[in-house]
Amino acid sequence: MNKWVSSMRSATEVFSEWAEQGKDVGMEKGHAAAVGEILTAGISELPTADFHAIDAGCGNGWVVRMLSSMEGCKSAIGVDGAIAMIDRANEIDSGTYIHADLQSWKPEKPVEFVHSMEVLYYLGDIPQFLESVKEHWLQTGGILAFGVDHYHENQSCHNWSEKVGTPMAMFRESEWREMVEVAGFTILQMFRAAPGPDWPGTLAIIARND
Repeated sequence: MNKWVSSMRSATEVFSEWAEQGKDVGMEKGHAAAVGEILTAGISELPTADFHAIDAGCGNGWVVRMLSSMEGCKSAIGVDGAIAMIDRANEIDSGTYIHADLQSWKPEKPVEFVHSMEVLYYLGDIPQFLESVKEHWLQTGGILAFGVDHYHENQSCHNWSEKVGTPMAMFRESEWREMVEVAGFTILQMFRAAPGPDWPGTLAIIARND
């Protein structure tokens, strides 16, 4: 086995370390603009004004707090595999945060809205996770809204896995679309959120559980 590959760590280990080092604050600052656009787009597609939400890969809970402050949000749960991130979330506020493996965790009951930012490409089996969200996390007609910065068309991200030291799946925009559709979702919106002069933007997908 390649020496570099064998030395890589799990994403949950890396992000727990980041939380302990206080890097979780920077994650919020770096992603807030894109998440704001994704949440606005996703919530606009909800069939009802009131909704319950789950944030998959919640980190220190910053998106859960954003959701909780929104009109119509009746509850928001954060789930993350990095224990130190969950500890940080519980230090910051009294929300509902769950330490669990995203691939195997299931909510007690499905919700209307599921969000995820910068998480899916760390998962070992993305199609399986999407199927689980469809079958167990979301109500029929519910909305999945997620964003990823690590995609093939974003040339600046191609060395991130080596720099961070954890495996990251690389797919083209068309491949992300196909994975979501094969899982049984209907894509309502697909766009690049918060682009900049030297940044292509976050690949955002808003999809309905039909």
